This record gives sequence, C-alpha cells and structure tokens, in this order.
Amino acid sequence: MRDPYRKYNHKNRAFILTFTEEAMSNAPYAVEVEAGKSYWLCSCGKSKGQPYCDGSHPAGTIPNEHVAEKTGTAYFCGCNKSKNGVMCDGSHKGT
Repeated sequence: MRDPYRKYNHKNRAFILTFTEEAMSNAPYAVEVEAGKSYWLCSCGKSKGQPYCDGSHPAGTIPNEHVAEKTGTAYFCGCNKSKNGVMCDGSHKGT
C-alpha cells in the first residue's frame, strides 16, 4: 500500500499532501485557472464536484490547495498516482 502522505515543494514552501488510494478518475481534470488564485482540491475521493473539495471528506482529511502560477489550463491529477503533487504527470497511462 502506498504512503498516503507525500511531500511536495512549491515556490520554496513545503507541503504535505494527503491522498487516498481511491482513484477519482483515470484521466486528468483540465481546469481553467487564474494566476494567483487558490484552488482547493479533493484529497479523499468523496467530493461530488471533482476535482474540487466540497467538504464531504472524513474528519481529519484536509483538501489540497493549489495556487495557480499562471492563467490558463491546469491538468489536475485524477488517479492519485502523480509524483508531481496535484498536477498530472501522466502516471494514469500505466493503469
């Protein structure tokens, strides 16, 4: 079983992201984002508004914050196998 906690560095800030073993999608979520805006992403797989957190997570689960570096399309991981934090790195192609 995979460690549900993963360290991730973004702009010299360290985060510990929590992931579930439950895949939310076997493809990335393509989302239009605005530079500097925060996006709170589901980390438990329970949200009905994937990839965003809707507050339906179990107690103790924290959504993952992503601050967009630039305006455009972001590809958020849906398979929970990315080694690139909340961003898709293509790991779903191996499943």
